[in-house]
Amino acid sequence: MKNIYRALLMLAAIFSASAFAEIGPYKVVLIHGFQPDQLQSRPDHDQVVQDGANYWQDYWLQYADARIDWPANERIEGKIASDYLWPALKTLSEQETCLSGCLLVTHSTGDLVARYLLDNQENWLINAGLEPLNIVGTFDFAGAGGGVEMADIAVNVAQGGGWLNHTMKKAVSLWMGQLPNKDNIGVLNDLKVANARQLSNWPDNRVPRIRFVGNGSDFLGATSPFIPGSDDGVVAAHSACGAADVDAFDSCSTAIEFDGKLDYVHKGVRRFIPMHYPLLMGNKYSHLTIFKSAHRGKVTATDPELKLGDQSRISVETFDKDGWFGKKYRYVRDSDRDTLSEIVYALPQ
Repeated sequence: MKNIYRALLMLAAIFSASAFAEIGPYKVVLIHGFQPDQLQSRPDHDQVVQDGANYWQDYWLQYADARIDWPANERIEGKIASDYLWPALKTLSEQETCLSGCLLVTHSTGDLVARYLLDNQENWLINAGLEPLNIVGTFDFAGAGGGVEMADIAVNVAQGGGWLNHTMKKAVSLWMGQLPNKDNIGVLNDLKVANARQLSNWPDNRVPRIRFVGNGSDFLGATSPFIPGSDDGVVAAHSACGAADVDAFDSCSTAIEFDGKLDYVHKGVRRFIPMHYPLLMGNKYSHLTIFKSAHRGKVTATDPELKLGDQSRISVETFDKDGWFGKKYRYVRDSDRDTLSEIVYALPQ
């Protein structure tokens, strides 16, 4: 996957038989993740927009045609939908931004926001007499659409319920930079695992969601004891991979590990939410580095040629390497020098 044009052509192939008469580059729309500072600051609209720009400025902002910004102190089905998603969708439709196709790029909770958007945007816009957006796919970095166990703990802390020890509270404060209280929970309620999976339990839309998953930590592993299976310091593999089930998964695949070792993975994901396809895994990429310009080591692919729901395929260039004691590893070509984001969206040479 040498550049965005090639990557988008791959996504376009999903619909080439029916939805598209021609293939071309698509517009990029960014949807950011959870910003814990907003729980306390309760930003006004202008600050939400500024925070949204700051969120992506390290890498993806320069490539964006539009953004959908939202405040963490609100709920997705409440003011996030009415005051932020709907106005953004209306503008995108009126300006015909997605006429030739849009690709959503999300991080973290942006995955959950996008899932809700994708299942509702067509009805909302048609009911308003507007043209639905032509969204050809999503690129989801560290997707939290399956919920975040740390959010369950954080809400418990805020509500003062249950037994919580010092280590659990410390893990929450490392993740959020603060301990929440009952008056500033906001989107944390939506991120609770059960709530996230009920928000859009089995998506009706047929938009392919390509997943990029990390296995590092920004907190020296302090949060990992409270997250099942492999994780990126915040989000468990079951969520980031797009698994249909909540379990302690160790990989997005049963055939390859996060570090690229080709081997049977007993706790690899076997069943996925419809149209969710993990493609790249970075063993040392954490929740806060996976979408930025920091290089964190080589990246592997769940499959060099990923088969999608309609039998079309996405290919990524990989190579195999021999390791010690007969072990074999698979890596994405040039991932020893390019960041995961650069692999996804490298500028044309």
